[in-house]
Amino acid sequence: MKSDRPSSLLSPQRPEILAPAGNWECAKAAVENGADAIYFGLDRFNARMRAQNFTEVDLPQLMAFLHRRGVKGYVTVNTLIFPKELVEAQQYLRTIIAAGVDAAIVQDVGICRLIRHLSPDFPIHASTQMTITSAAGVEFAKSLGCQLVVLARECSLKEINKIQQQIAQQNTSLPLEVFVHGALCVAYSGQCLTSEALGGRSANRGECAQACRMPYELIADGEVVDLGNRKYLLSPQDLAGLEVLPDLVKSGVTSLKIEGRLKAPEYVANVTRVYRQALDGVMEELERPNPLAPFPTREGGIKTPLSEAEKGRGRGQTNRENYNLEMAFSRGLYTGWFSGINNQKLVHAHFGKKRGVLLGEVIRIRNEQVTVRLEAPVKPGDGIVFDCGHPEAREEGGRVYGVVEKGKEALLTFGRSDLNLRRVHVGDKVWKTSDPELDKQLRQSFAGDNPQFQRPISLEVYGEVGQPLIAIARDELGNIVQLESAISLVEAHTKPLDTNRLQEQLGRLGNTPFCLGMLINHLSGAVMLPVSELNRMRREIVTQLEELRSQPKRWQLRSDVSFQDLLPSSSASSILSSSLIVLVRNLKQLQAALQAGVETLYCEFEDPRAYREAVQLVHEHRQQSQLPTIWVAPPRITKPGENWILQQVRASKADGYLVRNYDQLQFFAADRCIGDFSLNVTNPLTADYFQQHFGLERLTASYDLNISQLEDLITNSPPNCFEVTIHQHMPMFHMEHCVFCAFLSTGTDYTNCGRPCEKHEVKLKDRVGSEHVLQADAGCRNTVFNGTAQTGAEYVQRLLELGLRHFRIEFVNETPDQVQKTIHHYRQLLQGKITGSQLWRELKLQNQLGVTRGPLGVSALRS
Repeated sequence: MKSDRPSSLLSPQRPEILAPAGNWECAKAAVENGADAIYFGLDRFNARMRAQNFTEVDLPQLMAFLHRRGVKGYVTVNTLIFPKELVEAQQYLRTIIAAGVDAAIVQDVGICRLIRHLSPDFPIHASTQMTITSAAGVEFAKSLGCQLVVLARECSLKEINKIQQQIAQQNTSLPLEVFVHGALCVAYSGQCLTSEALGGRSANRGECAQACRMPYELIADGEVVDLGNRKYLLSPQDLAGLEVLPDLVKSGVTSLKIEGRLKAPEYVANVTRVYRQALDGVMEELERPNPLAPFPTREGGIKTPLSEAEKGRGRGQTNRENYNLEMAFSRGLYTGWFSGINNQKLVHAHFGKKRGVLLGEVIRIRNEQVTVRLEAPVKPGDGIVFDCGHPEAREEGGRVYGVVEKGKEALLTFGRSDLNLRRVHVGDKVWKTSDPELDKQLRQSFAGDNPQFQRPISLEVYGEVGQPLIAIARDELGNIVQLESAISLVEAHTKPLDTNRLQEQLGRLGNTPFCLGMLINHLSGAVMLPVSELNRMRREIVTQLEELRSQPKRWQLRSDVSFQDLLPSSSASSILSSSLIVLVRNLKQLQAALQAGVETLYCEFEDPRAYREAVQLVHEHRQQSQLPTIWVAPPRITKPGENWILQQVRASKADGYLVRNYDQLQFFAADRCIGDFSLNVTNPLTADYFQQHFGLERLTASYDLNISQLEDLITNSPPNCFEVTIHQHMPMFHMEHCVFCAFLSTGTDYTNCGRPCEKHEVKLKDRVGSEHVLQADAGCRNTVFNGTAQTGAEYVQRLLELGLRHFRIEFVNETPDQVQKTIHHYRQLLQGKITGSQLWRELKLQNQLGVTRGPLGVSALRS
């Protein structure tokens, strides 16, 4: 396969194809199918800990291989880092930088600071785990020293264009990267606490348990809603941006990222090849090369002919690309949020696992044969599965043994005892899950040691009779070599070295990483040189270019600095009395908290317009006193064009604001602010950055911290900087997907859904019978709250001893009586009148701080 890249002086920017690599085979599959860059994790601090991953020892060899092939390599360091991990993280980063890696993809704010402290020039890419959805987020990343931002998957093309426009106007432009294909998380990356809350595995630590792919029942106003076969209410279809590729190129994004570090090398080869060829086609169309440009016509595409299966019709007349993508891995393919919000299409809810290509429907079962009305091609050897609408149960399936096609129908036979036909029914859907012919071809695309994907080099040739031939070769990366022939040019009486002969001899670049692109002939007169010398020069050009490419990047790396230089200065322990902070989510809870005498109140309401009334209530209640204070919370996510929500929040004239994201740090910069848990503060480097740069009065410690890690954070920072949530229903999923709209209306978004969120109380019931509360916010984003409240009451005494004074409790759907009862118990706890054990037994809560039990386990911490 050759890269086909015609040139134009006025061409749109060509984005890179960035492919995933969970191991060496995947890396090779990506390179041989046209990836411009790969991203991969090592054995620590990466968001796909279940992948095979690489090791630090692999780095020099891996980077040499990639660079020799003209491919960049980015290491993922895209998890949150705990205080005691900073020593190891620092050494890990030094190894990565010294190995000449092209960039690190980073989630943790403190790690961004540490990288920039260790190296002034090593590139940092802000991970999608940083939840950047706006120009303010890009500006925040730039202030940290990032060179590129991976936008949240939830950004539409319209929003991407708006962000590009705004960062250009504000002179804060950074290259933007977007996910173009692969699995879609239903929750905003970096904001999902579900795996931890339900299974003790943190998505922010690379251990997502994919709770979104499980079945749920919808309960509205206490009654189960009959949704038929739709049970997978939180499982989006897979993202496929092929359809909007021209729009993505026109938007000016720098990188198109393919998800899949847990996938097989065949998947990587398949999807990379499809997007490589599609992007080359888009660029050719957009660039419309100048016919006067001195470029020869180039070959492009795949060396081996395409199989009929690879040209497959997919669904009906679906083209080959869609067939390949569905066979690679598919829960259904959709453009995600690129074209805006369509809650009816994002989640079909029929299954949450890989299906493949829809082959057809069972219309007869007779004599050990199954007749299928076809919608896609089938042949002996293909793997299929029968779908009776119950994907949670064991499904019948196997390899097709024989195929007899009759028009649009096919009689399928299977090996003896391969499947139980009594469990197959007329009307069942049939999915093709495996195509061995396609898999074989994909494996061949990266088999062997010889390069199969070649990148163009340009050549300029100079010389005249009596002088050596001079050849100057350049690759796409700017590497350049110049060679002289060992023999002088002589006058040619027959067959002089014209452009065609030069292209023929110097273009014989098979089994090398290169193909000949542009060749400019500057030879004077009719000259000749022995073919053997031209061949020698060609081989030497290849050798020298490969050597230049293989040189590791030499980033600056300071040996005289440490993360300890960035630690905040210690301060004396606080002598303040302890403070109980109460967060309420409706006016009735607010009135109950006021009657209970709470001194600090937070409000998080669905409708920010209600904050005016809340503030008025509190101000009337406090009369001459300055207490209680009321702080109100904007929604967790802010996108372009949503500042009107922040203006509504500020119009309440509250005493202060609970800020959740980068837009709010900017918008409320002149106001009193407290940072919420969504800022993901897990180490002192992150905490210090938010306090020093944004003047936050306090920070809420991340819910990813267990008690041991929380102690480490408080010990290494001024304790007054923090508050800890010790009672809450964990906010598990926070998502753009609106369950209310998708399953309680026929509308696509807030413009036509009829606002069921304002009419019904909704819960999601999981497989074990727990009912989790669902709420919407002003931006129509949904949060699923854990049905079981949890408490860190047993740890309060230890935290008090460490100097912590600010403790938060949160309510979701509790009654006013429950609110007052809970406040009373926690006040007694802070006054030392009851123990943590008594409290959690009294309130029948889950005894757990944050969402991480940690390596010691909760029971071991009860000493």
